[in-house]
Amino acid sequence: MKKWIEGLRSSPLTAAAFLMATSAIGPGFLTQTAVFTHQLGASFGFVILLSILLDVGAQVNIWRIVGVSGQRVQDLAEQVLPGAGRLLSLLVVAGGLAFNVGNLAGAGLGLQALTGMPVTWGATLSATLSVWIFLSRDALARIDGLAKALGLVMIALTLYVAFSSAPPWRYALQRSLVPERVDALAVLTLVGGTVGGYISFAGAHRLLDAGRTGTAALGGVTRSAVSAILLASVMRGLLFLAALGVVSAGARLGDENPAADVFRWATGEVGYRIFGMVMWCAAITSVTGSTYTSVSFLRGLHPLVDRRQDWVWTAFVGIAALVFLWVGRPVRTLLAVGALNGLILPVGLALLLRAVHLRHIAGGYRHPVWLTAVGMAVVAATLWMAFRALAVWF
Repeated sequence: MKKWIEGLRSSPLTAAAFLMATSAIGPGFLTQTAVFTHQLGASFGFVILLSILLDVGAQVNIWRIVGVSGQRVQDLAEQVLPGAGRLLSLLVVAGGLAFNVGNLAGAGLGLQALTGMPVTWGATLSATLSVWIFLSRDALARIDGLAKALGLVMIALTLYVAFSSAPPWRYALQRSLVPERVDALAVLTLVGGTVGGYISFAGAHRLLDAGRTGTAALGGVTRSAVSAILLASVMRGLLFLAALGVVSAGARLGDENPAADVFRWATGEVGYRIFGMVMWCAAITSVTGSTYTSVSFLRGLHPLVDRRQDWVWTAFVGIAALVFLWVGRPVRTLLAVGALNGLILPVGLALLLRAVHLRHIAGGYRHPVWLTAVGMAVVAATLWMAFRALAVWF
């Protein structure tokens, strides 16, 4: 444990962990947790624990393979199958743009709950803040600082609400270990919401930019990958307990904004303001995480992206903001692109698992057999979930 903590004191490792975790904790993350707790009750704790195992399996595979090779995900994919890297980049950018529209909508809703300002104003203000961060001279340092600070704010506020809702702690622990029922789709949805799409690549590319590559760096890379999942899971667990306390007291969560109902039922109107702050923190950090990762998949396609990365970041946020202001909310087309986002994890992970077994990529490194097996299991499970989602939209 001492070695683990000392290893994570290094700024790039901590920054990568928080970047990934806060990218995962978006508006959808809050809603999913409230809805599934309402549906499954205390047994949802078991779903969370099972999804954590799958999350760790997926993320440790991805981060170790990227770290040992010293190459971005799309470059590795291109070496496995010509054209695959460009296709993967297209999926990440399209999915990241679609989710940024939703993230900006969530930021607007959060500021509305917190201050009462109109949603469009809140979304515009949040987009402007993001652009300021990306255009600053020390953009990466500001992205890292934002992820750390707001990540801790979200956890602290949700911890307060979790205690205020007075959940049945012993019963929650019991059903987390011995559930009354298990929903397979809920497990896969949590996995997709935590490491799906661009999210699992965010921290890996951040460590790559920080120079944490090669076999000597694998220990730190692995610790950072697991820590990122644990950070996101702490937030998921606190939201689960907060919602469980509210549901156990007999409250019914509405369909329109179940996460807000949890905070309001637990601590009254103050809780609704807290929800606004948590929602805004979750949304704005997801905007920066999605933008950073999506643009990292464009690097190498054209020299201009590397030379003027700050402007490409800005354009990415600006396009998402304009789409949101134009349509008012993510429409069916954007949701369909979001469904395509579900293909990114299984496709990307499968290509990486193949790449790490190619001698000219891995060199003398031997990827653990058990990690490969876990990775293939995650590929199969998330591929099934992706096709189910696509069937709904097409």
